[in-house]
Order: sequence, then structure tokens, then C-alpha cells
Amino acid sequence: MKINSLAVSGLVTMNLHALNNEGAEGNTLMTRMVEIVDTEGDLHTVNAVSGDMLKHIQAEHLFREAKDKSLPLCGGCAQFDANRIASDFELAAKIEGSPEYKAAKEERKMDSFNLSKVLNACVLDDCEGILLTGWAGSKSLARKSTIEFGWMVGRPENTKTEVYMHAKYVPEGRGTGSGSEQNLGQNIFHRPASSGQYAAILNVDLFRIGRNDITLCYDLDEHSRLQRVRAMLKSVMYTFIKPSGAHRNTQLPHILDFSGVITASCSALPAPTISALRNDFAEEITKIAESLKSIGGEESIKVWRFSGLGDFSEVMGSLINTVQPWSE
Repeated sequence: MKINSLAVSGLVTMNLHALNNEGAEGNTLMTRMVEIVDTEGDLHTVNAVSGDMLKHIQAEHLFREAKDKSLPLCGGCAQFDANRIASDFELAAKIEGSPEYKAAKEERKMDSFNLSKVLNACVLDDCEGILLTGWAGSKSLARKSTIEFGWMVGRPENTKTEVYMHAKYVPEGRGTGSGSEQNLGQNIFHRPASSGQYAAILNVDLFRIGRNDITLCYDLDEHSRLQRVRAMLKSVMYTFIKPSGAHRNTQLPHILDFSGVITASCSALPAPTISALRNDFAEEITKIAESLKSIGGEESIKVWRFSGLGDFSEVMGSLINTVQPWSE
């Protein structure tokens, strides 16, 4: 099945986590809180996990999959450097010294040429996006991410954050307190733990993997694109099976459920998504999908409802095994 774009709208139920925090005030850790509005127009303050955190989790899973399957990685991404290909000066120098680069410069096609080199060099820069300034002669070269995450936001009526007191164990006695500059003694600190149901949304434009954003042509062959598409879908699945983040050493989240809807577009139509902050989100997505099918045909939109991580992984596993690279 050739998939243009894929979207996930789901409700994650997890307890006693502290995956995303804003910092500390004194000896108290402050968790991430956001303001949202419900379907009735009422404002609420709720716990949330940022889209930046979720994308970092997904990117790390993609990195590990690339390592496992020997997919191409640039010098920076091979070390999981946050600067990625921008820190690969050796590759930049090699590109600048090539005859093809000089020809592209003369023809004023340097950016499209450099982007092609980026796409071929690294699956992470291809899929996750990158902004390059002054790299290989390009003043500003942007590669938009093929995957988009929203905040994972707690439902106001079902999510709560508590703050708990902890103390560092000192076998020789309590000793000095938290005022010690060396952080010695039995210091007391306060740490949050959040529990609830969290709305999660994401979209993946699979058709853009391996495609040059400037020339709008694919710079990779079908086999290479298929490998990357499958790696991307695996990383999405792994993101919800094992969400990493802060304080997992002692506050590993208790994930009870992940239920929702996966939609896939097999045409130019967008894969529909609605936030699980809405109670009837699954029914609404199904209704939108039926409307889109009346425009694009019965096979233009696919919809899978899942109840639990087992169902989610089963649907994703089937897609991974049957997906084919998009062709235009």
C-alpha cells in the first residue's frame, strides 16, 4: 500500500510520570503546565508533555533503528549530536571540493545540490528536518521535518499533578542540610508526579521522505526510500511503547492504555486527525474520513481504530510490513 501521509490521534493513560519539566525553584522541581480551552470554551490549566520532547523520543528511536539497519547517518547524527549534519565539517568540505559543486554554483543551483547531498547522506536529516546556515556555501538551507507532533495534553477532568517530598539517604546520619555547597548530607527535595489521560496527535508526510524540497524530485531510489519509510513508522510505534524523558530512573511511567485512531491517506487528500481532548474524537475522525472518501474515492483514506497498545502495535506492524514508497 502506498501511503501519502499518516496521522495518529490517541488517548494515552499513564500514571506517576515526570517526563517533561520546566526547571526548579529552590528544592522544588516544576512540571510542565499549559493553558487549554475545552469544547465548551472554558479554560483549564493542565499537565502536558511538549511536542519537542515527543519528537526527541521519536528521533532517538529512529537513530537506533538506523544504526541497527545500517541506514546512512552523517558524522553528527552517527553520534546523535543535536547539531546533526551542521557539525559534519568533513562532509561539507568534501562537497565544496567536488566538481559537481562548482558546476551547481555556476548554474546557481547550489541549495538544491546541497540538499540532495544532505538527503543521501543521512536518514535523520531527511526525516527530522534541519536548518543549515553557512554549511557547504549555503547561506540558509532549510529542510522541513516530515513528522509533526502536537503537545501531549492532559484531559482536565482526568489529569492531576501532585508534589511529593523526598530525602537523600545518608548512611552515616543526617549530617548537613540542603545549604551545603557540595550538595552533601540528607537534602530534602520536592518532585512532581502526574497521572491522567493525555491527548496525543501526530502527522507523518511519508511522501516527502527522500524528496528534494527545492526540485520536488526524489533524490533516493525506491529501495532506499522504502527502508526509511519503514524505519520512520517503527520509530513512531516505539515512541508510544517506550516514551523516554525525565526521571525515568525512579518514575518510570505506568502506561495503562493507548486508544484512538490511525488514518492514512493513499491520495493527495490529508489524513484526518482530531484531538482526543474531545470525547467523541474517534467518531468525528471516522465521519471526516467518510466525507473525504466521497471526494477522493473509497480507497483514498484508510481508518483503523485501536484499543490498547497491543492493537496499536498490531496495526502499525501491518503497515510497516505492507507499505510501499509513494510515487508521483
